[in-house]
Amino acid sequence: MGVGHGLADVKSVRENTPPSSEEAEVAPAKGRKRESSAKKVEPPVADAPTSEEEWAYEVAHAEASTDLAPIVGRNLRRLRTQRGLSLERLAKASGVSRAMLGQIELGQSAPTINVIWKIARALGIPFSALISTTAQTGTRLMRSQQSKRLSSHDGKFVSRALFPFDEPRRVEFYELRLAAHATEAADAHPPGTMENLVVTSGTVEIDRGEERHVLNAGDAILFEADVAHVYRNTGNADAVMYLVMTYAETVG
Repeated sequence: MGVGHGLADVKSVRENTPPSSEEAEVAPAKGRKRESSAKKVEPPVADAPTSEEEWAYEVAHAEASTDLAPIVGRNLRRLRTQRGLSLERLAKASGVSRAMLGQIELGQSAPTINVIWKIARALGIPFSALISTTAQTGTRLMRSQQSKRLSSHDGKFVSRALFPFDEPRRVEFYELRLAAHATEAADAHPPGTMENLVVTSGTVEIDRGEERHVLNAGDAILFEADVAHVYRNTGNADAVMYLVMTYAETVG
């Protein structure tokens, strides 16, 4: 029996043999669309903005996403470097690849809303911080009347925040005013906190544990503030100081 002839016979028999009931069930009739028995897999639902305003932003600016690329890029680089994060660390925290983060910072890629949300959560910032144009130039103007002021219960000690109070930070800058002959006691700050203070008016004593330091106008001091400390104005007029506080961890 030749090989070719044998294959032809098998094909002929196969074509003229009615399919079994199992075959008929598996192979549908000719001309009918075959239906898949597998369940349809729904795509994962991405984390979405929760406010209608943010959804409106996505819809209204869908065609202008490329315009956001340089804005998001500048904001991302600024906010990441402020927190001392490398691209690798941010990639691990956000789930966005290092390559993608690099492209976003360079303005070469317009991130989706979902990607922006992932980055914002990893940085611990509002969604709007990455798309805001207020910090586009790296400048933030804070008017005196809009400053956040805190005072002691007797009003003799007043601190004025000279930094954006609504953003995460590791460094804070204050103007301090202490009334004549007034004393302000400060509790210990978190470990690793440093205070760098300069007196611009008056004479101030600073007690840190068993230490005591006297500062006149123009004098400055740097000390670890993770122990209780006291500011004391020994003069007959208000004392004015400027204080830079540096934390070991991001606050706010």
